[in-house]
Amino acid sequence: MPGLANELVRLELVLAVDCSSSVNRDEFILQMEGIAAAFEDPAVLAALEQTGEHGIAVSLLQWSSAGAQAEAIGWTRLGGISDSLAFAARVRATPRLIQGGATAISNAVDRAVASIHGNAYTGERLVIDISGDGRANEGASPAIARAAANRAGVTINGLAILNEEPGLARYYIAGVVGGPGSFLLTADDFEDFAVAMRRKLYFEIVGPPVVEAPQARPEERPMLTRRPDAP
Repeated sequence: MPGLANELVRLELVLAVDCSSSVNRDEFILQMEGIAAAFEDPAVLAALEQTGEHGIAVSLLQWSSAGAQAEAIGWTRLGGISDSLAFAARVRATPRLIQGGATAISNAVDRAVASIHGNAYTGERLVIDISGDGRANEGASPAIARAAANRAGVTINGLAILNEEPGLARYYIAGVVGGPGSFLLTADDFEDFAVAMRRKLYFEIVGPPVVEAPQARPEERPMLTRRPDAP
């Protein structure tokens, strides 16, 4: 659904997806499938229904190098189950618009913040959901972009994919994730991405996590970490 000027929503959420050279074709498809499946998950659909008449607004951003960010799906209001299922179908059909490049996390954050403040919605919460499998190797320090985003009222949550860098979670906590209620989930690899994304989306809709998601099996519990200074 297109937004009306200053339309109130419970959440404005940018899904920022890593398309750098470390992500091959199959891994990109796994990311898209994981995001789509999350928007079809019964717990996520129930959480979306609980947002009431306002719903949420979501966009999908692909990113890699400093000058390579592409809005693959523009801002879309999700007000209920049918909207969420339709969005999932759009995600599955989304082509890869960025074919590799460096990993410029700070530029992706800056672009996402600009998108949030330039859309037609007014969100009670403003969140960037950034996923990736590596540290920044181009652009400014992600911590600088994080600080600017936080000053602008935007929280950054992370999904660190650990197949390339097992210590990536610590890097994300130290320099990427931040803002009120911010949190990080991890996936061991791209195959595990769907499980982490489902939990992450659920928490982003209902609010910051304080306990394990309901009915989560032990094998479906990626590490949940919050920055020490996060509220």
